[in-house]
Amino acid sequence: MNNLIIKNAEQVVTCSGHKGKRGREMRELHVVENGTVVVTNGIISHVLEQGKPIPMREDEYVVLDATGKSLLPGFVDPHTHFVFGGYREEEFAWRMRGDSYMEIMNRGGGIVNTTRATREATEEELMESGRQRLNAMLRLGITTVEGKSGYGLDRETELKQLRVMRRLNDEHPVDIMPTFMGAHATPAEWKGREDEFIDFNIREMFPLVAREQLAEAVDIFCEEGVFTIEQSRRYLLAAREQGFLLKIHADEIVSFGGAELAAELGCLSADHLLQASDRGIRAMAEAGVVATLLPLTAFSLREAYARGRAMIDAGCMVALATDLNPGSSFTASVPLLFALACIYMELTPEEAVTAFTINSAAALNRADRVGSIDVGKQGDLVLLQFPSYKFLPYHVGMNIVDTVIKRGEIVVKNDL
Repeated sequence: MNNLIIKNAEQVVTCSGHKGKRGREMRELHVVENGTVVVTNGIISHVLEQGKPIPMREDEYVVLDATGKSLLPGFVDPHTHFVFGGYREEEFAWRMRGDSYMEIMNRGGGIVNTTRATREATEEELMESGRQRLNAMLRLGITTVEGKSGYGLDRETELKQLRVMRRLNDEHPVDIMPTFMGAHATPAEWKGREDEFIDFNIREMFPLVAREQLAEAVDIFCEEGVFTIEQSRRYLLAAREQGFLLKIHADEIVSFGGAELAAELGCLSADHLLQASDRGIRAMAEAGVVATLLPLTAFSLREAYARGRAMIDAGCMVALATDLNPGSSFTASVPLLFALACIYMELTPEEAVTAFTINSAAALNRADRVGSIDVGKQGDLVLLQFPSYKFLPYHVGMNIVDTVIKRGEIVVKNDL
């Protein structure tokens, strides 16, 4: 039994809700001062205000005294590529001397470089490196994560990536939502035959992935020089027919119409959005598409940040994610994520917390079970060493996570 009482928390930051929050709602954190949270059999059973008696015998529970600390929902990272082979440290140096992302891709670097290494890696090698990355994310307070394939770009390696994620989901405390991203780039063997490569994914990969239940969603890199709007529309419509949720890499390099396409198709989320147009932002707000923003990627690429402030002011549901991957964002730094979101993307601390909890859960179709401290949800919680959530962006670049709780069980106790 995973029975836990966390009492005397200076703040219980509930982020309460069972769906994502839009626009001004993102500032509503529903903080309980000096509160207590009870997790019974892994599920949140009570959220108590100061002075309310605990209605159960404490000797039947593990009791955690949170005096002077703040309690938040476990963080949800809705965009990562954490299963991959090899590294691209040389390409980082190229970027620092001024080479563009697309220039590096065109010389055989970028996604195609990682594809080679991932094809060569064994399933056990991917398991071990994936486990290490999840361990690091868990220490930073991430309790649910999306993992994308897309570094195989062939039948066997794509399935290998997804099977690794399924095995890790079974054995690791972090919950993993798998996404099939067979259209992450065009591999060398399909170069110049992009439409046929899309057909290959639709006719062969979608049925295989669906039959083995290896992914809940599909994604595509809709970008100039990668996959066109029409190719992306065809791919995503076919995925919907197979029962998949829809996600899209949109408007990262140029304003390409990806945000508008996401709204047209009712995608669960549109991600990156550095160059999203005003029209695309309005369309996403009206359609309820989660705008998933990746400030660590913009930081690593030395690009302008996505217009998070404008998106929230337009009524969008904004989420944050790390985009952990070996190329454009080789980091899962939650502290830096919060700092960049608040300092450079102009989110308030309240909006940033919402964006990495209940809204990021909504970006994974999981807002009904994680992302907030509500009775009936999973007991996934993060205890900070400081008395307020405002220390997340304020204590720049520092991990302030004291304790991580998964389904009522203490899984990380950081030595701070």
